[in-house]
Amino acid sequence: MSEKIAVAMSGGVDSTVCALLLQKKYDVHGYFMNLGLPDHGEQIKRVRHIAGLIDVPLVEVDLADDFAKEVVDYFCRSYAEGRTPNPCVICNPRIKFGKLFNAIHRDGIEKMATGHYVRLSSDGRRLLQGIDAGKDQSYFLCGLSRIQLQHVLFPLGVLTKREVYSLAADAGLHFMEERESQDVCFLQNESPGDFLKKKADCQKGDIVTRDGKIIGRHSGVFYYTVGQRRGVGVCDRTPYYVTGLCAEKNQVIVGKKADLLEKELLVRSVNWISGEPPHLPGRFMVKIRYRHQPAPAQLSMEGRLVRVVFCEAQRAITPGQFAVFYDGDEVVGGGEIVKKA
Repeated sequence: MSEKIAVAMSGGVDSTVCALLLQKKYDVHGYFMNLGLPDHGEQIKRVRHIAGLIDVPLVEVDLADDFAKEVVDYFCRSYAEGRTPNPCVICNPRIKFGKLFNAIHRDGIEKMATGHYVRLSSDGRRLLQGIDAGKDQSYFLCGLSRIQLQHVLFPLGVLTKREVYSLAADAGLHFMEERESQDVCFLQNESPGDFLKKKADCQKGDIVTRDGKIIGRHSGVFYYTVGQRRGVGVCDRTPYYVTGLCAEKNQVIVGKKADLLEKELLVRSVNWISGEPPHLPGRFMVKIRYRHQPAPAQLSMEGRLVRVVFCEAQRAITPGQFAVFYDGDEVVGGGEIVKKA
């Protein structure tokens, strides 16, 4: 009898093709995470339909309370503290590869697979970028441990998105090309500001220049993020950009385009995937957000923090986002940006 493997299924093309590929070698069991989202009924109906089409038994795991506490509360708390969070980076190690895998393991299944566009080294101990540079999702998995990686497969890491769509079409699933998941699942097509407005008091405050001059009013700090130009709401001969947020004073700080460029930052709560930091100081490639082009930088320890010094200034370094460290195509680790040094 074939070895059992669990596939985290969302009803999208990536997790579906992941399951299809693994059926050639494993006894595939689908697992769906109920995260307590408003469209849960529609989601589970779709996933059950897809699982039936590809003949995969499906288990629904209720993780709504865990997701609310571990991810949504973190999201709200970060914005309240003037940081711009990345909930997917938190969700992956704690929920998908944490709580979900624990449920899978309790069912007697030792391996799990997801539709992430990443690869593992041949010994399964190192996390590598996916070959499709436009879809690589290694940034979002910087919080995983080597122990977690030893129980996971990523069959899509050696494929391009176009190839995945082609495989879905070959299986008769042409309709799946139309559906792509959104960046933050629980926003349900809302802006972060509109979502947070329902969760917390919306306090208006001052928009100030970097030297403290009041030049306008804002509708709530959580409507803004570093680097933002549109919707700032103050006029000048040249545009203003958000350069910082001060939750303590309820201020949005603005400056000009050149003010967004900085060379240094500090990172806290760094997860080293191997379990140990590399020899530091050392030079690595660093991403400061998902769509950022990795840039060379020198890393060094500063107490419990990691100082990152880029060779060239980078635009819109944002507290709350994650800095992820790469050695070639390997993800060495990453952590939360706490401030621009």
